[in-house]
Amino acid sequence: QVQLVESGGGLVQPGGSLRLSCAASGSIFSGTVMAWYRQGPGKQRELVALITSGGSSNYADSVKGRFTISRDAAKNTVYLQMNSLKPEDTAIYYCHTRQMRVDYWGQGTQVTVSS
Repeated sequence: QVQLVESGGGLVQPGGSLRLSCAASGSIFSGTVMAWYRQGPGKQRELVALITSGGSSNYADSVKGRFTISRDAAKNTVYLQMNSLKPEDTAIYYCHTRQMRVDYWGQGTQVTVSS
């Protein structure tokens, strides 16, 4: 079993920054890919960014150059640094991992970008 707990969401003005954290506990394998997804109002959940155990990362085109995903293996924590936030970034952000063909999700953290 894997537990994922997100934190760091909130209300921010356009152009501002936030850093999300995802703390993982339980049976985390060292080779696990960790990812951030988001679901905006009336939209489908979409992949925002992912990072491999080796540190390689991929991003959705809409966030490239603005968001940075990182991980601290010693703390079993994944971060999402979000800069130059736009109103269209407003969504619930979810942490995700997949192990032994089972998907694990956090409870989500709300990010609202508004003036």
